[in-house]
Amino acid sequence: MNKSELIEELANRTNLNLKVSETIVNLVVDSMKNALLDEERIELRGFGSFHIENYKAYTGRNPKTGESIEVAEKRLPFFKVGKDLKERINSNGSE
Repeated sequence: MNKSELIEELANRTNLNLKVSETIVNLVVDSMKNALLDEERIELRGFGSFHIENYKAYTGRNPKTGESIEVAEKRLPFFKVGKDLKERINSNGSE
């Protein structure tokens, strides 16, 4: 499912027009982006959680040339699936 399909699904399930549904979805996504940028943890019970992990700089190797390269520190977002979703997926969604 992509963002536009999510907007359509919201519109269909709530009888809202597409423009209002788009505004709601954009608000949720933007709020999640801002929370991650502020290094806040996001938890959606029954679905999962998002958080930022920080990695220190290190010396790596170019696999093609063998040359040493410096890899800058970085922050990456991670998603951890929630227990309920994991159980539903492993039971083939038959619940």
